Amino acid sequence: MTAEEPVPASFLSYLDPDDREFLRARGTPRKLPAHTVLMHEGDPTNHVLVLLSGWVRVFRTTPDGQVVLLALRGPGDVIGDIAALMDFPRTATVDSMQETGFTQFRHDEFLACVHERPSVGFALLRQMAVRLRDADAARVDFATMDVAQRVAALLVYLADVHGTMTERGVAVRMPLTQQDIANRVGGSLRAVTRAVAAFRERGILITGRREFVITAPGVLRSFSPNMPNDT
Repeated sequence: MTAEEPVPASFLSYLDPDDREFLRARGTPRKLPAHTVLMHEGDPTNHVLVLLSGWVRVFRTTPDGQVVLLALRGPGDVIGDIAALMDFPRTATVDSMQETGFTQFRHDEFLACVHERPSVGFALLRQMAVRLRDADAARVDFATMDVAQRVAALLVYLADVHGTMTERGVAVRMPLTQQDIANRVGGSLRAVTRAVAAFRERGILITGRREFVITAPGVLRSFSPNMPNDT
């Protein structure tokens, strides 16, 4: 079903090929360019998206205009599911970081799939459990770490979940900007820039336009006291 391999712990990663084909046959394939809003915070519920390719940002804007990046979602992830299941207005805005392909469902179509195939509902629950765990970990990080440590924790997490081993180190191919990092870790752009520069100067991080490489994951992991060091 996916144009790209589903990311680990995503909705589609928990489904077998028959279930993925079942969903593909019941949804509408779509593709949108980079920097397109897929969902607006506060909008009424009307559709669910299963990502097939590309990456999107999920964020909220505070009353004073501050952007809080809640998550990055990639191939295999489902977005809009909570609002569809609970009949809530959208709780966040979602925009594409690059050209993004997905299968679109009306909320009643998606709910029908959940009712018809218990395995689809179970995969949805597993994805929600992972997201809850990650949200709990993020709250602990905010309470116990400084900005540089939170940046290190985020980069290591992305490498663990989305990284690919290369000759240079663990590469994460994602169009992630330093502003995205600042919005995710709750730090100023200046503080994040300093942290990233320090990691580069130490030779443990290489940054590029659409990817970053962690050359020494164990060293970067050591900056984040809440993460296990497996080296």
